[in-house]
Amino acid sequence: HVGCNAGPEGFWAAVDVWIKKPHVANKRLCGVKETDGKDVDREDLHFLLKDPESELSQDVFSFLQCGISPAHTHGKDKPWPSTVRRLIPKVNCYGKTLQQVTFLPYEEDSEGAVSLKKGNIYQIRLCSHDYNDWSLELHILYPDAWFSDGVVYPKLPWLSSDLLPKLVRWATQCKSSEFRNTLSLLPVEKYSLTYQQLKDKYKAMVKVWPEVTDPEKFVYEDVAIATYLLVLWAEEREEKGLTSRQSFVDLGCGNGLLVHILTNEGHPGKGIDVRRRKIWDMYGPQTLLEEKAITPSESFLFPGTDWLIGNHSDELTPWIPVIAARSSYSCRYFVLPCCFFDFCGKYQRRQCKKSQYREYIDFVAEVSHVCGFVTEEDCLRIPSTKRVCLVGKSRNYESSAEAEAEQQRAHYIQSRHTTSGVIVQGSDVTKHVTDSDRTPGSIWGAGFQPRDKVETVRNCATLPRDFVDGVVLHVANVLLAMTKSDDGRSSSDWNPGGSLSVSEVARLLKQETLQLLKKECGGLQTLLRNNHQVFRVEGGMVNIRDWRDRKSFMSVAKGKPVGSGAVKTRLCWFHTHHPQGCPLQTEQCGFAHGPEDLRLSTRPLKKRKTDAF
Repeated sequence: HVGCNAGPEGFWAAVDVWIKKPHVANKRLCGVKETDGKDVDREDLHFLLKDPESELSQDVFSFLQCGISPAHTHGKDKPWPSTVRRLIPKVNCYGKTLQQVTFLPYEEDSEGAVSLKKGNIYQIRLCSHDYNDWSLELHILYPDAWFSDGVVYPKLPWLSSDLLPKLVRWATQCKSSEFRNTLSLLPVEKYSLTYQQLKDKYKAMVKVWPEVTDPEKFVYEDVAIATYLLVLWAEEREEKGLTSRQSFVDLGCGNGLLVHILTNEGHPGKGIDVRRRKIWDMYGPQTLLEEKAITPSESFLFPGTDWLIGNHSDELTPWIPVIAARSSYSCRYFVLPCCFFDFCGKYQRRQCKKSQYREYIDFVAEVSHVCGFVTEEDCLRIPSTKRVCLVGKSRNYESSAEAEAEQQRAHYIQSRHTTSGVIVQGSDVTKHVTDSDRTPGSIWGAGFQPRDKVETVRNCATLPRDFVDGVVLHVANVLLAMTKSDDGRSSSDWNPGGSLSVSEVARLLKQETLQLLKKECGGLQTLLRNNHQVFRVEGGMVNIRDWRDRKSFMSVAKGKPVGSGAVKTRLCWFHTHHPQGCPLQTEQCGFAHGPEDLRLSTRPLKKRKTDAF
């Protein structure tokens, strides 16, 4: 029994998450496949239960009806809405008159015989104590017979200690997502199997990653994107009867790992990026990567390519459906938008009723539709907040209407330039251009700027040291001053300070300071996170970091010894600036308590990042 400040609408929204997306709570599941859904009555249940006169059948009937109050006995004769779902474990792991949902687990043996699993029948009920007082209850038909395999059937205490609180949270939030469910365009079973195979095959890349980016995030994210494309393309081959594997070009390929995986898995293709990465040399000659600035023009058409890929392709994102459409009638595309770009320059918001991300996805989908694609949207399962992709697998016009479709594209691009105030020179985007009319190198978008060959560092690392020190000291002093002297602490207790949201911290700073921070990626929050010796930033809240707390230590060290390779190489901020000094003894602290305690760093110079406090 868990209190729940939500009514029937919230209850059914929460239950819907547990039914359709159980992997959100049970991390040992990959997903679920719904195979059937209908209303069932007593006669249907008699058939399913095989023996309606058995004790089990009678108990199940009683269990289904026990949530109906005597005042609603007519509800007992109504059919029950039901759905059949198949739970898919991760490969490497073993009507609202009735406010309740009952789970009847059926299992199929090797010979195809289906039987009800007696021990694992359970029910989730929404109970009303008064008009505004609700609670969720978990009921088990045979608690003594509960069986757990650790994957599909979790342990019984987990249902009450973990699942019920999650259902309460989902119920009180009770707002439908702006986006589709994850992997809605793919068979989840195939995705799960392929992902595990690729993860095992390429996980060694984490250990040899030469870039300064986080290998855990980037390797497994690219493995997941590769998995999605490989399954998508396998389904396409089966659907169209194709025998050869699809070719591809990855525009703005970055570290090139996605190109490397797709190539190794048998798909011919290449990646293009304006900047060469150190890791490119590790892939070998079979992985084709080109260092070249990409400009939407006749010079960057790919008539012999099946698929164009835009994986976090920044300023190229809205151009990818255009390039695909103009490359050939059969060219398809996959794009994973991240930063918000229009054809030329940053995307300007126009609809405040939508989130900025939802509005931008709709804009790219609009571009795709105007370019003639039947556009599908999906949500990837990757460690990123920007995980909605758009897929253009087919056209919404016949090949004979290509001239008219091209005219529509050209007028749309011109209108976007006019709206953004860009003056279009020449007639590249104002008249229909046939293949014979196009001149090599003609540029479609006046004002388009490819990213710089030399990456500009905007992570607050190049800000003047005195400027950063001043912001850190000012914010820390405000947090320390928030703790009242009469709060019960003795004068010898170390002051951990108060807590402020990032927006509240921003209001503490001068306008010129904020303007300078806005030029950096992540702004103020990035500066605070960079200074992780002093601050802990979680859930949008800023606190003084207490190094005596193991959670605080682990969030920085990620399980490694504090300052691995850099113990005592930086001065302890608390020893110098905190009114009560450092809460740790000199031998316990990973930072130097004074210049005499400093040591030389043992980390290779090329991998060192800009020092933070």
